[in-house]
Amino acid sequence: MPPPTQDWSERSKDLSQLLGRAGLGDRAAFATLYEKTSSHLFAVVLRISRDRAQAEDILQEVYVNVWRAAGGFDAAQAQPLTWLTSIARNRAIDSLRRAQTQPQLQTAIANDDEETDVYDAVADETPGPLDLLSRAADARALSHCMQGLTAQQRQSVALAFYDGLSHAEVAEKMRQPLGTVKSWVRRALMSLKSCLERAAAGGA
Repeated sequence: MPPPTQDWSERSKDLSQLLGRAGLGDRAAFATLYEKTSSHLFAVVLRISRDRAQAEDILQEVYVNVWRAAGGFDAAQAQPLTWLTSIARNRAIDSLRRAQTQPQLQTAIANDDEETDVYDAVADETPGPLDLLSRAADARALSHCMQGLTAQQRQSVALAFYDGLSHAEVAEKMRQPLGTVKSWVRRALMSLKSCLERAAAGGA
């Protein structure tokens, strides 16, 4: 049987090696792993927590967990970014659930001196499809909505948001043009957003 990493991208192979070295206590490898994955994991956490300061705290907790658990990473079970994304999502969701049990005050502060980046744009006040996907508390509703997608849309969304692959990596995995994959993902997210909103309204 061929090794599970045979069809991985070079990026996945590199991250797997860094995880393996980090699992042996290699701090330099862990620092490189952080440098290569922290922006992706921060975006994952921020989609769920929607509070930048809190997301930064959660991200630090994520990497503490990664440092402790790196030795248990199994390449036969998941690709490295999938494994890391799962840790980040679970940590962020746990934090969100804890926060929901406490009263919260929300304030809006405008600061023209602060530089705006892509993550600030993600955390707007209107729930996007990724927020709804991450926050879907009812697994049956999510499963129902996923069934409304085409097979190609389901696969592309799963690879992009559950396995943590880039659009280019999804296109390579599915052997499809990049533009086609981007279109599948965009239409799938629009469909999921609409379906999950209807499900949430019905539950309320």
